[in-house]
Amino acid sequence: MTESRTDDPKPATGAAATPAAPAKPAGVARPKASVAKPGSEKRNGAGRPASRHPNLGLAPIDMTAGNAAAAAKLRANATGISAGALEAAVRDDPTIRTRYDQVGLRRLLRDGELLVERLALCLAGGEDRWLTEYAEWIGPIYRRRGVPLADLSALCAGIRETVDAQLSADEFAAAARSLDAAGAILKLNGRVGGDRHKRNALSKWMYRGV
Repeated sequence: MTESRTDDPKPATGAAATPAAPAKPAGVARPKASVAKPGSEKRNGAGRPASRHPNLGLAPIDMTAGNAAAAAKLRANATGISAGALEAAVRDDPTIRTRYDQVGLRRLLRDGELLVERLALCLAGGEDRWLTEYAEWIGPIYRRRGVPLADLSALCAGIRETVDAQLSADEFAAAARSLDAAGAILKLNGRVGGDRHKRNALSKWMYRGV
């Protein structure tokens, strides 16, 4: 009696070995990528977009949203405003005239013109950040020059005094807000080590080796 024998099945290879993908349940749709609608970006307290980076596709800041006429007026008289601000700073602190030579005073005059230009940007754009951010950035530069940030704060106060007669009430209120904010930052950063401000004699004696 002959016994029939069946061969063992060989393992499947190639496409037959790949398990079939499970069927998707009917009626289930893929989630769509969310697309931000125009105007849905986060906004700051002034109602403007909080970020204006060009890679985000947002429009640049409108430099006519504030007081563009006042900004043009300040730019046209930047040298005279800076000279008046320096005179006011020297009147309030006579040591400025003795601590700087003629070259140093001319540099301070140029520094005042830069502050006036930043103030013009603040007035034109209706924001304070052009002066406040500038006040945050310039600390290391003036430490290398040996100029105390308190002197820059005095220039801001001098500009505030000088432009009072050149601007209307609303324009001066916006300018004073920007200048006061920048002056406060300069005074605060002037307390950091490395600034050339006048130190307390007792503290200087106690920490003379530090």
